[in-house]
Amino acid sequence: MSSDVPPAAPRQSHGSGRFRPEQLRALGEGSCLEEGVRIFHPENVSLGRGVYVGHEAMLKGYHRGLLEIGDGSWIGQRCFFHAAGGLRIGRNVGVGPEVKILTSAHAEAGRSLPILHSPLRFAPVVIEDDADIGVGAIILPGVTIGRGAQIGAGAVVTRDVPRFSVAAGNPARVLRERPAGAP
Repeated sequence: MSSDVPPAAPRQSHGSGRFRPEQLRALGEGSCLEEGVRIFHPENVSLGRGVYVGHEAMLKGYHRGLLEIGDGSWIGQRCFFHAAGGLRIGRNVGVGPEVKILTSAHAEAGRSLPILHSPLRFAPVVIEDDADIGVGAIILPGVTIGRGAQIGAGAVVTRDVPRFSVAAGNPARVLRERPAGAP
């Protein structure tokens, strides 16, 4: 049987996500925003130089968190980034299509309160320079993905991934360290 607890407040629209480039906190030279990109709270979204954002990506800067994407990064189509707790993507990061990054979640408040009405907890996500996030990966609040780390397609990342590591699975686990390269 469904809970009898009513919503805490009337529902409100979050808006359309339509924006004008001059509304962004920062938009670096040579960046490309494809058709269908939606940006909520553009005043809290910063894109570095040469950033690519693919078709139908949704960047939710939120009213309290900043969303920053560093120079030269590539964001695939239909990504969903929710930066309520803060989201920083470094330089030259590749993010595959349909990746989801979340920076908030409902706290567990017990059975007497619907999860939907439980308080939110916020935790930043940081993806350091030169990392790569595979198609359809999900990154949960509070995670740091180290420099040069690679996240496998479809991974669900629930905890930090060390620099230059390869992680995959659900939940994601570190499989190996990437090689140093040619001498």
